[in-house]
Amino acid sequence: MYRLGIDVGGTNTDAVIMQGRNVLAGVKASTTEDVTGGVLEALEAVIQKAGVDRARIGNVMIGTTHFTNAVIERKHINPVAAIRLGLPATACLPPMVDWPDDLREAAGGHGYMVRGGYEFDGREIAPLDLDEIDRIADDIKAKKIVAASISSVFSPINRNMEEVARERLLRNCPDLQVVLSSDIGRIGLLERESAAIMNASLLALSDRTVDAFGHALASAGLDCPFFITQNDGTLMAAETVKKFPVLTFASGPTNSMRGAAFLTGVRDGIVVDIGGTTTDIGALQHGFPRQAATVVDIGGVRTNFRMPDVFSIGLGGGSLVREAKDGSVTVGPQSVGYRISKEAMVFGGSTMTATDIVVALGEAHVGSTPDAVKTIDPQVLAKARAEMTAILERGVERSRISPDPIPVIAVGGGSILMPDRLGDLEVIRPENFAVANAVGAAIAQISGEVDRIFALENGLTRETCLKQAEDEARAKAIAAGAVAETIETIEREDVPLAYLPGNATRIHVKVVGEMGGINA
Repeated sequence: MYRLGIDVGGTNTDAVIMQGRNVLAGVKASTTEDVTGGVLEALEAVIQKAGVDRARIGNVMIGTTHFTNAVIERKHINPVAAIRLGLPATACLPPMVDWPDDLREAAGGHGYMVRGGYEFDGREIAPLDLDEIDRIADDIKAKKIVAASISSVFSPINRNMEEVARERLLRNCPDLQVVLSSDIGRIGLLERESAAIMNASLLALSDRTVDAFGHALASAGLDCPFFITQNDGTLMAAETVKKFPVLTFASGPTNSMRGAAFLTGVRDGIVVDIGGTTTDIGALQHGFPRQAATVVDIGGVRTNFRMPDVFSIGLGGGSLVREAKDGSVTVGPQSVGYRISKEAMVFGGSTMTATDIVVALGEAHVGSTPDAVKTIDPQVLAKARAEMTAILERGVERSRISPDPIPVIAVGGGSILMPDRLGDLEVIRPENFAVANAVGAAIAQISGEVDRIFALENGLTRETCLKQAEDEARAKAIAAGAVAETIETIEREDVPLAYLPGNATRIHVKVVGEMGGINA
């Protein structure tokens, strides 16, 4: 059986077909506004190029930027009833207080504050006001709101009030889609609440998008299951994406990093994914992206759910190269983007880009009119090359957490900009580097994760609780489609919480395994 990986980016939709560990074919197609058009084009092209029987494609994995773009562009966002359980505390900072005005308006700006919530040690701030929940339900019906988020103060320690409030809401509004903040975020009320509201606002879009992918695959004659990559480098079933669209945020860079690890066999290193406009840089740990430990900004909103520690810099294949009057040369951050095939000098245009520089220096061979760059001043070439190298060196140094020399893996269509060495670090450019993101989607594994508070009492030891958490995570992974024999633990940590009663400790365990039939 074959695996088909598709990664939908802002400029290109990439697709690969793999058999076992071999990439049979990879293609790039232009991303279309309706997205499914670009997916279908890439899908048909890669099946034709690989010359395989589509009936033998067993699984399709899709990486998409749909949901991140919706937040950044303020499109396709539905109004949400944002309910917080925390009064009389937290009254001075209502829900969505730190959101940009246009995004708050798109999400409806419906904030409700209710008595309830917990102190940091698990004591109630106040009993849950169920009569107020009933009044909110009446308001939701009157305003015809179809999604709600419920966030209780310190719900990662005790989520009971969130669950009771959801039950009460659904009794009055049975068709309401409800998101609990304890399912998505971590400790930190405003950030966790914002992540839950954002997730609720995207539920209708995720429903439409997942169904559209299903129809696109069916119309191409594929009746196999499809999965969508999430931002930790593993897969979610299509139905799970409908409930948690925010977990796909930043899955594009994550797919590139997983693809880079797979194509090179490197498990610990730095991945530099150079596109047409920007470069994404992140660190690999045990073959997976390092997770961000701090607050993550999405479209101007602070959130604290799981995200890869990846940052972008304004350097890509289409970056503009300009010479100032004083003789200095700048590269980027402005770019010709997807217009590079018309505007760059090597493609018959008149705009000097970063790609023109590397072609003129003989470091790459692309374009229809490569002789056009012979007119570029050698001093400009030298200064532009030095500037590009300096930008990439600064980015890589920012991702390093130790002085030990580790490999740098260059992937993406624009990785021709990368020199063979960066300072003391070796640069690896694997085969199929241009479609590493689609490879990352195709080889993605199934994960199971547990992150909650355990009480070490009544004879329970730390090791017993860790084993219990690991078993729960394994069960989740198997339920999601992982093969039991292939499951391995990739994250395992416990943090004692001295301020909680009952000798409490927070345990986080994550396991990954191959999808059924994927490890052929």
